[in-house]
Amino acid sequence: MKLYSTTGAPNPRRVKIFLAEKEIEVPTQEISIMEQEHKEENYKKISPSSRVPALVLEDGTVILESMAICRYFELLNPEPVLFGNTELEQALIEMQSRRMEMELMMSVAGTFRHTHPAFAKLENQIPEYGKIMKKAAEKRLFLLNQELENNQFIAGPKYSVADITALCAIDFCVPAKIEISENHKNLHRWIEEIKQRPSSKIM
Repeated sequence: MKLYSTTGAPNPRRVKIFLAEKEIEVPTQEISIMEQEHKEENYKKISPSSRVPALVLEDGTVILESMAICRYFELLNPEPVLFGNTELEQALIEMQSRRMEMELMMSVAGTFRHTHPAFAKLENQIPEYGKIMKKAAEKRLFLLNQELENNQFIAGPKYSVADITALCAIDFCVPAKIEISENHKNLHRWIEEIKQRPSSKIM
């Protein structure tokens, strides 16, 4: 088994944090996006779309997509439960995980990809689109702050995979130059609490 990952990239980081919370160690090979190693033929044989991360099992089966990889390890190692125990927990975690990915992470990533100078050689940048994505990210951060008023974690009273996705998106706000308002006190409380977890240090 081998995990192909990229240090600092939000999606590979989600998997690494998930594995750390589960205390699972997997042999890992670094793929540099900035050096365009994800577009090399050897890697494209594993991931034809050039996406990272990728998990290659011992029989050669390849699992792509961060959440698919996390679900695989959740079933192999159920404790601690990060996708929920009860039907309601699982539904709420799935809901919030999707919202954090589709509404927050994609907006932050879109901002970075279309406005950061370092990404110009990898992306056909459209600065106006980047500005639109930045506004979308700021709006979602505002809503998230409201949601956290009555919740300790993203999907309720328990830490879950939804918190992992949110953390990776919010930390990526720094290179994307998206500021989190000082008025978002609930969000800052959540960030401070999440940062106490050792897994949050993993990049």
